Amino acid sequence: MSDDKNQQNGIFRSVCSLDCPDQCGLLLHKKDGKIVKVEGDPNHPVTQGNICNKVRNMAERIYDGKRLKTPLKRIGQKGEGKFTPISWEEAISTITTRWKEMIQTDGPESILPYSFYGNMGRIAAEGIDRRFWNHLGASQLDRAICSSAGSVGYKYTMGGSFGIDPEDTIHSKLIIFWGINAASTNMHQVVLAQKARKQNGAKIVVIDVQKNQTARLADWFIPIYPGTDSALALGLMHILFAENMVDDDFLQKYTVGYTELREHIASYDPVKVAEITGVPVEDIYKLARMYGTTSPAYIRIGNGPQHHDNGGMFVRTVSCMPAITGQWLVKGGGAIKGNSGYLAFNSESLQRPDLLKNKHTRVINMNQLGDALMDLNPPVKSLYVYGSNPAVVAPSSNKVRNGLAREDLFMVVHDLFLTETAKYADLVLPATSSFENTDFYTSYWHHYIQLQQPVIEPFAEAKSNVEVFRLLAAGMGFTDSVFAETEAEMIASALDHPQNPYLEGICYENLVEKTYMKAQTKPLFSGALPTPSGKIELYSERMKQDGYPPLPTYIPLADDGDFRFSFVPGPTHHFLNSTFSNNSKHISLEKEPRLFMHQLDAESLGIKDGDLVRVWNLRGECMIKAAVGEQVLPGVVVTQGLWADAAESTYAGAPVSSAGRADTYVQSAKYLINQLTPDRIADMGGGAVFFSGRVNVEKI
Repeated sequence: MSDDKNQQNGIFRSVCSLDCPDQCGLLLHKKDGKIVKVEGDPNHPVTQGNICNKVRNMAERIYDGKRLKTPLKRIGQKGEGKFTPISWEEAISTITTRWKEMIQTDGPESILPYSFYGNMGRIAAEGIDRRFWNHLGASQLDRAICSSAGSVGYKYTMGGSFGIDPEDTIHSKLIIFWGINAASTNMHQVVLAQKARKQNGAKIVVIDVQKNQTARLADWFIPIYPGTDSALALGLMHILFAENMVDDDFLQKYTVGYTELREHIASYDPVKVAEITGVPVEDIYKLARMYGTTSPAYIRIGNGPQHHDNGGMFVRTVSCMPAITGQWLVKGGGAIKGNSGYLAFNSESLQRPDLLKNKHTRVINMNQLGDALMDLNPPVKSLYVYGSNPAVVAPSSNKVRNGLAREDLFMVVHDLFLTETAKYADLVLPATSSFENTDFYTSYWHHYIQLQQPVIEPFAEAKSNVEVFRLLAAGMGFTDSVFAETEAEMIASALDHPQNPYLEGICYENLVEKTYMKAQTKPLFSGALPTPSGKIELYSERMKQDGYPPLPTYIPLADDGDFRFSFVPGPTHHFLNSTFSNNSKHISLEKEPRLFMHQLDAESLGIKDGDLVRVWNLRGECMIKAAVGEQVLPGVVVTQGLWADAAESTYAGAPVSSAGRADTYVQSAKYLINQLTPDRIADMGGGAVFFSGRVNVEKI
């Protein structure tokens, strides 16, 4: 095993950089200076050598012939994709000159960064970039596209991002995957569940809107109408209390508000809940009794249901269930929404929010990028995109692309490929892969922190986020020492965080030696929880103060228009959002996009399996093949994955916007699923509501 990137041949320890809870330990095989094989590290305590096809074929992406080699300057129309190579010197000079002019005429808030976790490295994704934007005084981006609604909801109940150790779930006897296609998005939790099934006879239950890969391996799949999950949780709690399947000692010692909750859920009788959710009454009783009488029982709370208008309340509600039955005190019992609290690092030291002088700098929610680019006043004059591809991943994509097409918008994209977003840019900068960088990684599921050191030399003229922001800082005349710190120094300061006792003993030097280290975890109830009361808050006074119902409550979805079908664009198996969607190997594995619909709906519309259908609403339209069967409930349609644009997939047309006017954008990709999704904001945390849209479907 080697840690010297200059060694041309050998096996090198590494970590997966994808935005995935598993954050696998990897072994990279090098020959003649190139990665020729990616495999899992069998010594990693959680991932144990198992990796997904996304990562197994990562070398195909790193050495893809389409990867960017030099900075590029646009010479064609926005969106046309015509560029010419330029030097890094010209690129940095052009950017900083334009920004200096904008700051003089329009102020620093005319500049907006747009980024997310295309690379989960903490320095790359939320380190030196934040230092730069804070110093510049640019508009602040609320990075709320993924799990923010659910995180806030869970915090109201539990105080922070703390669940059980996933390694303990091999002891579980009942495992409920609620709104998570874990086989595609959290595969090692599936591995642990299968071990529990083999060792303990554990039963696996999946609650979801589609019979997906995870549902097919379950002992019991429970289909549910989108956005009704909190009603089901309340109905289950109704039965738990009514049939005395509760742990009174736990409720008295570790919770507040159980008396109020008992009275409140009396109105959620199973008959009413069945009408709301589509789950039969007898199944609601069966599941409640299974949960109430099986121990240890574990709930893996997924991101799916929290991508609704009521998503934060769903997570707040379901996170109450383990408290009612006292499962938190049983090894293998409890829940996981996320576990990032155990590995919380010194974000202030890393991001330096003190560099932002104007504490009233405007904040723009990334889910409403289209509105920000089209309607905001004062307007956004420059957009800098990295670690994300908003032309594909952002909701209401037609509106977003209209904004990107503005001739007066100076846009820069830093990426590995000429993405759909990059085609609208004035300048495109080539980015390194994670295997070319130094960074540290913290899982939001297991309890291990991991170090990545460079394994290969930078590809062609590609540069990391750290390098580029140093160049931009120098070009802007920033002389602060924070831009001179090395990656090692930034990692060391981030890990120096006395406020988090779980990081005790974890430092840069130890990570260099060991590559990965586990947080010093202890039983969840060995001390007070970080809630106002120090206990699990079944009744939350803080929620009441914040304008929410203080008790778990089912709130129906917002009106999304008079369309027949509830539409859920779920994740795919071989892509991660838009990552890999432009790589031929991964496309060949995924094959083609499909729209899953119930056979009764299909028959009523004259649609057969494999037919090409048009899916539309006021935001846009897509053309896609129908997959007819019983994988979804009647009235529901589901797609999987975000597919890259292709020349043959464009069509001429002017879909009608939600405002009722014809959009000017006429080069939509026919598989651009997110043009159908609403850009409303969820009930909590500024979260996205990708799964709360409605559509019509017709045969072409």
